[in-house]
Amino acid sequence: MSGFAVLLVRDLALVLRRPGDVAVVLAFFVVAVTLFPLGIGPETNLLQRVAAGILWCAALFAAMLSLERLFASDHEDGALDLLLLSPASLELASLAKCLAHWIVTGLPLALLAPLLGLSFGLDGPALAAVAVTLLVGTPTLSLIGGLADRKSTRLNSSHTDISRMPSS
Repeated sequence: MSGFAVLLVRDLALVLRRPGDVAVVLAFFVVAVTLFPLGIGPETNLLQRVAAGILWCAALFAAMLSLERLFASDHEDGALDLLLLSPASLELASLAKCLAHWIVTGLPLALLAPLLGLSFGLDGPALAAVAVTLLVGTPTLSLIGGLADRKSTRLNSSHTDISRMPSS
């Protein structure tokens, strides 16, 4: 197995040890999206117009909940130091971490969004459009969030030169 695949499997296994983290993200997404139709009211026309924006904003905020620990947990347990010392490509290591984040956060959000879109009265083509745009856009959220978390871990770090980690 390649180094990329090993890192991806490792990060996925770490997430599976703490399924509550993923549950919190999905629960936040469901609650946030569900509250909007209750707050806006039963006007179907208005709900249909704002549905995509609400689903996207809720997905962004839900993804941000889990981005905080993308590199920080590896920094705390020393795995980041080992990664920096290994001959493996740091770009691929960062990509593996971001892909693992997307698999456990972005993909479920994109698959859950059409179901929640029904509460806004969206029809089939609109539900498909929301799902496709989230499938395309949530990896970008993971990559940009990975960059931000890498930078914040660098700022909070006192001994690891995380600045060697790739920025993009």
